[in-house]
Amino acid sequence: MIKPRAWLCWSSGKDSAWALHVVRVQSEMEIIGLLTTLTQPYQRVSMHGVRDDILAAQAEAAGLPLCRVAIPAPCPNETYEDAMRQALAQARQRGVTRMIFGDLFLQDVRDYRQRQLRGTGIDAVFPLWQRPTGELAEEMITAGLVAHVTCLDPRKAPRALAGGIFDRGLLARLPAGVDPCAENGEFHTCVSAGPMFTHPIPIRVGETVERDGFVFTDLTLAPCEPSLS
Repeated sequence: MIKPRAWLCWSSGKDSAWALHVVRVQSEMEIIGLLTTLTQPYQRVSMHGVRDDILAAQAEAAGLPLCRVAIPAPCPNETYEDAMRQALAQARQRGVTRMIFGDLFLQDVRDYRQRQLRGTGIDAVFPLWQRPTGELAEEMITAGLVAHVTCLDPRKAPRALAGGIFDRGLLARLPAGVDPCAENGEFHTCVSAGPMFTHPIPIRVGETVERDGFVFTDLTLAPCEPSLS
């Protein structure tokens, strides 16, 4: 039986990475590409602040082609939606009938995504939907997912977590009421290793700055160690 072709909405973070892993394990769809929005003036993943070269390294490690959607800063909603319509038209040309999202429980976000896909011939798929986020975070960490906090909202999460690794120690430091997977926008991450990748991505943690009310930590690709063989 021919499997439906899918693109995955790739944020560079842990939830989209885990959605990729889960869908591959389920083996009910054929994922043929990743879709990411880049804020054009900075050439970084929108909200996550991840550099384009790291994004490219993630796609290579996942073994998937990447469709970049460039948006301005600031980006009016009409501009964003027009850019996404063009990207969805490309997806349909490639036979895509499913778009996979890593959303966990925010119903308004799910409803918005479904509205945007209405009439395109592409259905939204949410493989992690309503998974208990504490269990989900533990599952990711146990499986070897490695991610750094690249952006956080200091009104919701301590500034000291910026640049930290998403691990049990970080989870233990989260204030009461903060979602373990940060589904309410408490923080965003960049994945550098896990079962969705063929190899880990060498990451160097750089400067942390505060901009537009958010705290960002810059990540760069670390130089590869020379082979001794």
